[in-house]
Amino acid sequence: MAAPTPIDPHTDAHATTEAAGHGGESGGLPQFETQHWFGQIAYLLVLFFVLYLLISKVFAPRIRRVMDERADTISAAVTTARQVQAEAAGQAEAAKAEVAAARSSARATATAAATRIAEEAAARKAADEAAVSARIAEAEAAIGKTRDAAMANVGAIAGDATAAIVERLTGKAPTAAEVAAAVKGAA
Repeated sequence: MAAPTPIDPHTDAHATTEAAGHGGESGGLPQFETQHWFGQIAYLLVLFFVLYLLISKVFAPRIRRVMDERADTISAAVTTARQVQAEAAGQAEAAKAEVAAARSSARATATAAATRIAEEAAARKAADEAAVSARIAEAEAAIGKTRDAAMANVGAIAGDATAAIVERLTGKAPTAAEVAAAVKGAA
């Protein structure tokens, strides 16, 4: 095996430039040389026509179809959202009506309960008052009997006291008729 020869970088760069430029005979860009213009224009027209056909027949219809589908999807979603919103509003109104009905029912029940409790309390009060009135009447009757009995005894006690006082003051015992007349006159 033979050892490789060293490569001079300056010599290689010069050789590559000469090969690309055909030995340095033309100094400009090939795009600006008039001899190549016809081919470039022909390729430009062919590529333009092919791209025009691809865009107009393939890509634009696909994009239009996608945009139409998107618009249809959006309009369907908006319509569905409006329907759902309308249903929700209807359900909210129904719920408000149910709440109002429940409130009025609760108020009616509370009013009826309050009325019933008031009537029961009034009936209980009347019964208690009747029982108290009956006890008072019984007590007054008992007091009247006791008073009458006491009054009957008072007359006898008053007669005895009067007889004792007169006897002590006068030294002579009064008669029963005199004592009874004095007690009746004092009453």
